[in-house]
Amino acid sequence: MENLLWVVPALPLVGVAFNGLLGRRAGKGVVAFVGPGVVGAAFAVAIALFVHLVGLPAGERELHQTVYEWLVGGGFGAPVAFLVDPLSMTMVLVVTGVGFLIHVYSVGYMHDEDERGFARYFTYLNLFTFAMLLLVMADNFLLMFVGWEGVGLCSYLLIGFWFADRDNAEAGKKAFIVNRIGDFGFLIGIFLVFSTFGSVAFADVLPAAGAALTVGGTLAFWIALFLFLGAVGKSAQIPLYVWLPDAMAGPTPVSALIHAATMVTAGVYMVARLHPIYQMAPSALAIVAGIGAATALFAATIGLVQNDIKKVLAYSTISQLGYMFLGVGVAAFTAGIFHLVTHAFFKALLFLGAGSVIHALHGQQDMRYMGGLKSGMPITYWTMLAATLAISGIPPFAGFFSKDDILWRTWDAGHPLLWAIGFVTAGLTAVYMFRLFFLTFHGKFRGTDEQAEHVHESPPSMAVPLAVLGVLSLIGGWIGIPAALGDPLGGLGNAFEGWLAPVFERGEVAGELHPAVPPIEYGLMAASVAIATLGLLAAWWLYVRNQRLPEELSLRFRAAYTVLRNKYWIDEAYTLFVVRPFNALSAFAWRVVDDGLIDGLAVMGTGRLVRFGSGVASRWETGYVPGYVLVFFGGALAILAYYLLG
Repeated sequence: MENLLWVVPALPLVGVAFNGLLGRRAGKGVVAFVGPGVVGAAFAVAIALFVHLVGLPAGERELHQTVYEWLVGGGFGAPVAFLVDPLSMTMVLVVTGVGFLIHVYSVGYMHDEDERGFARYFTYLNLFTFAMLLLVMADNFLLMFVGWEGVGLCSYLLIGFWFADRDNAEAGKKAFIVNRIGDFGFLIGIFLVFSTFGSVAFADVLPAAGAALTVGGTLAFWIALFLFLGAVGKSAQIPLYVWLPDAMAGPTPVSALIHAATMVTAGVYMVARLHPIYQMAPSALAIVAGIGAATALFAATIGLVQNDIKKVLAYSTISQLGYMFLGVGVAAFTAGIFHLVTHAFFKALLFLGAGSVIHALHGQQDMRYMGGLKSGMPITYWTMLAATLAISGIPPFAGFFSKDDILWRTWDAGHPLLWAIGFVTAGLTAVYMFRLFFLTFHGKFRGTDEQAEHVHESPPSMAVPLAVLGVLSLIGGWIGIPAALGDPLGGLGNAFEGWLAPVFERGEVAGELHPAVPPIEYGLMAASVAIATLGLLAAWWLYVRNQRLPEELSLRFRAAYTVLRNKYWIDEAYTLFVVRPFNALSAFAWRVVDDGLIDGLAVMGTGRLVRFGSGVASRWETGYVPGYVLVFFGGALAILAYYLLG
């Protein structure tokens, strides 16, 4: 089976080649088969690899394959090589499985595109999948960085897919530029790793972290912090989160792919993969947890008052990513990855459900002009209800188990303040998500009569992925039922924790793989369910029972509402303190340095000097022979006078 590892990323790459070179000629029908088909085939191979890993002893679940030597020089080597262990296998299944459903959904969503645009779209989508698989399967830092940059490039291409629209093009550039800031820190972290360990291979670096680094040492701190800077950009955490809300400009399936299963989770995976390094830097882990908690609460407050259905989901993604970083930041790496998996299910469903609504309303994204869609879109309604219950943390839906695991591990690790932030965020999540749900599906329809006449359920290519993800949003968390609840499924227990135990058994501190369950865990679990239920009821009271109350509250608390509605003016602050100064600096470099000094003095100045000199010389080179004779005679007299009088 080790010889098949390369097949998983290679299959989407085949789709890139076919759709990019032949897709326009082959037609939309062929592209619609090849684009999702190669990802589905990769998912099938991934399942075969998973079955093989499960059949191995727990301590031997690790497959390696070196495809070829890539960079070799002196004593340095970085091959194209793949690593599949329980952690990377989990990511591969999520990327290919959820990615396949999004590809299938895209066939229906993008059916109005012309053949050229349709082929280009699936080329980018397949390339995105390939880059993400390269990232999670890489066995060294450099190959991971290739995948890391690959998903950044593809996000630019997909967010700005409709590049003729200036806003879309600007959103793509914003995502690309902001990610370059984080990636610069990631590169510095890789350089520090190589200078410290003399290698970039995980097999050389991670086992040696305990010997080469000192717990709490300066070197361990800076390596971990610079690597985390890359995660802050890629996974949209404070202060580099600003690109992700604007990424909604791309097609809705792109939003689902970027925000659920692939790009934004790369930072969480990276921290979990490099947990031996982070274990040596407790201060860096504290920063990870602190930024995660702050981001979770910050984004949740903004999501309370947004009216664009996709913008609400965008800030929800930022908030949920903050939860994941809170988990890995308190060294509960399994809990962080568990929430990554369940989030992939319900967030992909929420975006695809939103796309179904937008598709039915011919592009309308403002929830103020929706409502009453329950009867006309039953599949979308019930599946989005499952996803909304899951993200709100209502049992027995998937999000309850993973979110509760993070909150319990945070408390158990001795961080009551971070737990309180996560607890409040859980309540806010239920409020803004059920606000979205009630405004979209309940009450009276607030759109146009023409839209009301054409409200319809999505075609099977879109509805089937919704149904599959709806089931996963319900049962996806059952693989991680906590020990406090016993073993209701009979022998399964906390299967997810047992699956990842060989990867993290020497790294986790929080909870130490579920010791004896103290009574307080039941209390915290009950409190988590209670605040989620309270948030659900608050949303129902505000947006179903008393629909005029939200407007009255916005007027009564106008200052707070204005701050949240304008997203704390963070984008404006970036424009004022970052964008404009850099634009001014660029203008100075262009006009003064480039045009003035380089072109004006060095290039044009040299030309003018030569031209002036040639002009002076041309006055002597007249072509008049008597003049030449006169000069020659004068020179001869001058030489003679020098020798006679000298």
